[in-house]
Amino acid sequence: MGHDDFAIPRRKFLGLSLGGALGLALGARPGFAEEEGPARSVIVLNMAGGMSQTDTFDPKFGHKNAGPLKAIKTAGGYQLSELLPRLADQGAHLSLIRSMATREGAHERARHLVHTGYAPSGTVRHPDLGSLVAQATHDPGQELPNYVHVGGTAIGAGFLGVDYQPFAVADPTKPVANLGYPKGVDARRFGRRRRLLEAIEKRFRKAHPGDETEALTKVYQRADKLMHSPKVAAFDLSQETQATRESYGEGRFGQGCLMARRLVEAGARAVEVELGGWDTHEDNFTKNRMLAAQLDAGFGGLLADLAQRDLLKRTVVVVTSEFGRTPSINARDGRDHFANGWTVALAGGSIQGGRVVGETTGDGLKVAKRPIGASDLMATLFKALELDPDQTNYTREGRPLRAVDKSGKVISELFAS
Repeated sequence: MGHDDFAIPRRKFLGLSLGGALGLALGARPGFAEEEGPARSVIVLNMAGGMSQTDTFDPKFGHKNAGPLKAIKTAGGYQLSELLPRLADQGAHLSLIRSMATREGAHERARHLVHTGYAPSGTVRHPDLGSLVAQATHDPGQELPNYVHVGGTAIGAGFLGVDYQPFAVADPTKPVANLGYPKGVDARRFGRRRRLLEAIEKRFRKAHPGDETEALTKVYQRADKLMHSPKVAAFDLSQETQATRESYGEGRFGQGCLMARRLVEAGARAVEVELGGWDTHEDNFTKNRMLAAQLDAGFGGLLADLAQRDLLKRTVVVVTSEFGRTPSINARDGRDHFANGWTVALAGGSIQGGRVVGETTGDGLKVAKRPIGASDLMATLFKALELDPDQTNYTREGRPLRAVDKSGKVISELFAS
């Protein structure tokens, strides 16, 4: 067997996460307590596909663009769609940016912009918020992944490399793959496999020295550490009561929100949970009733649980999407892509609850007050997490890039005056 028999294609390696390394290492087959100080963690709830702000966080009751939906008053004094009654009860914790103006109307470009604060580039793979938080809070002794992505596919670490790639959980309603030994493998046998793998890796590193092969070795080591850590229990939702699980909603998104709470409680610094299906070009209201029910249960349950456990001051939660949807209703009873005048919701940390920043016109078609860009949102999240927006990273070509684009301005209205 020659050295090249151990080669891993570069593209495949760059996409390798800790979860994938666990599978390779195993030969798998086809809390933190509340304390004074800044927010430790961020939870991103990503509404993939383009969530309709008119049917959720910026209702236009009384205008024809509202369709059949009414508005309800929240504990924070502002209005939400009637589809979000549980979040209305949590309104004192929740603040809104109703004037997001991001211009990008294509899914992938907009997704990249909102997650990274930078417009997509053909030459640079920018890191997303979770990876930047993982980098800024990196602890070599940490056993739990600093960044976990639940459902869907993450933007990921980009040019920051494999050290800050998220640990991927495909379906939180099922046991996470590869966190235990495969059937028929005990600790002794696993140890022999690890020693064999290390011998192979040593040979591979000698034949193919470089940053990528060293990073692969670190991924294996972190995988081994995680699966033998007591903190791996954070992924085990069966340890929660049935009542708690039901309070979040029993679908993938709700259970992902519950997993996010368990992970930040155990010390993870960034978790993203995805709820897809918001690309409602047709039959918008039927689809939004189902989607909003999941958002209301999952996000509402998360806010209530974090507050009850005294974790909300230590955890920033943000609900975002790649863009919004047109306030006007098309001929197929749907709403189309809309990038200038949509809504982001935030809570926790030093974010003050019950505040609304920005405003759209009565029909929702234009920003009437205080347009906010993606880089402004990123600057605000960095402030809430007390991270350095000026942190400079370097691409493989040596190009310096700030963690937050210099155009980003903190949304000061969201903080105590």
